[in-house]
Amino acid sequence: MSMPARCRSPRGVVRLPDPVPLERIADYTEDAAHYSGGHAARVFVPANEGEVAAILASASRVLTVGAQSSLTGGATPFGDVVMSMTTMNQVLEVCQDEVRIGPGMTVAALDERLAVSGRYYPPLPTFHGATVGGVVATNAAGAATFKYGTTRRWVNGLTVMLANGDVLDITRGEHHAHAGACVVQLTNGTTITVPIPNYQMPSVPKLSAGYFAAPDMDLIDLFIGAEGTLGVITEARFKVLPRRPTVCLALTTFADAGLGWRCASALRQASLTTRVAGDPHCADGGESHRGLDVSAIEHLDRRSIQLLREAGVDRREGVDLPADSAVALLVAIELPRDRDAALAAFAEIVDAHDGLDRTIVAMPEDSVGAARLLRVRESVPLLVNHAIAQARQRDARIEKTAADVIVPFECIPELDAYCAAAFERHAVDGAIWGHLSDGNVHPNVIATTYGEVERGRAAMLDIGREAIRLGGAPLAEHGVGRNPIKKQLLTELYGDEGMREMRAVKQALDPQSKLAPGVIF
Repeated sequence: MSMPARCRSPRGVVRLPDPVPLERIADYTEDAAHYSGGHAARVFVPANEGEVAAILASASRVLTVGAQSSLTGGATPFGDVVMSMTTMNQVLEVCQDEVRIGPGMTVAALDERLAVSGRYYPPLPTFHGATVGGVVATNAAGAATFKYGTTRRWVNGLTVMLANGDVLDITRGEHHAHAGACVVQLTNGTTITVPIPNYQMPSVPKLSAGYFAAPDMDLIDLFIGAEGTLGVITEARFKVLPRRPTVCLALTTFADAGLGWRCASALRQASLTTRVAGDPHCADGGESHRGLDVSAIEHLDRRSIQLLREAGVDRREGVDLPADSAVALLVAIELPRDRDAALAAFAEIVDAHDGLDRTIVAMPEDSVGAARLLRVRESVPLLVNHAIAQARQRDARIEKTAADVIVPFECIPELDAYCAAAFERHAVDGAIWGHLSDGNVHPNVIATTYGEVERGRAAMLDIGREAIRLGGAPLAEHGVGRNPIKKQLLTELYGDEGMREMRAVKQALDPQSKLAPGVIF
């Protein structure tokens, strides 16, 4: 039986910091989801644990934020006291295979600091302005999840302040659930029993869908992906690799989507075979491997490619996107010291699927070429967001309407066909892109009227339900936040009983619902 996790008192003087001036509060009332009506009672920017504890003691509703890059409204306050962790952004310690950091550090700053010593943190999310606390709170994942997994796999330890001001220092492996519950001992000597939900989580590479639950689970996993509803992260310890991999990028297009899916499948299988005898966490950072080792495959659908061509992005970047392209794959290949065998294996697979003469390669030395390929990929969501912003100027009710679904990789063709049918059935224009190697895709509606937004929401519900039917999830990497569609899909994923069990976890650790009220539930 695991021993109870024992809380301690916060370090530092428990003192309320000066609030942010009233004229600056508006800077903290909106996140990347752009929900209207956000407002905060007060805003504090704590510098240490003592100040965090004082803020929690002074308020009945507290929303902890970082970069406020949430795409689900999870960092938009609605009358809450906002606690911004952005000044708790120090690298506290760098060891051979671990880094200890404050929750307000951005992953871009972390990457730069680690690069000085040659180290590398692999699961970087797409948005490098995200903060450490934010990526832990949503179990964030990046393009290379296929090889490296999500944030969860890389968290060695967390320091978490509970709603009552007590602090838990949690090291992975020290405290596990027993008989369906985890036990926490508070500083006043009383213990609380945290029941572990009984629902079965989908077996997919990435998941940000409410509270983690598994028999004999590690206590630390309860706080990863909890979206700030169970505690405030004040420190994290991440595993790191001792060296950064050498990466080659390749962009290839296919006139037939089926060929693209089959090519991606062959690239994945060859890479998994390469890794059978190796470990991506090995001491040389993976350079000892032989053969093809793809860490990520991003994809753009036909409509996404059309958007790029219409905007002239392909011409501007000097990247050929043939007019007949049904799908484009952006492939990241990690190269060993002997590159020839890996590149030859890649070329052989792509050629077997009629894509070699449509492929552009940027070798590791070609940083300019690699940046061009990445800009092509990143331009698609920017173009869609720009179109939505223009439409909002005509009708303020228009908003981004998108899904974040994941299915077992072999179900991608079926999901793709379903998305196309859903767009047509609901009479909306849509584009799809995403992290194909994980089976994680982002269908987006390109709405020009509010009616299309409403029909798009119905399409997103249908697509989320189809992901569940296929054995996947409608919530892969962005979390639930305040999004009503995502909340509905979370209930459909776990059922009413699952939601009741999740609320019991919340009640045990935050009985007054002080932390992130309105998020998830």
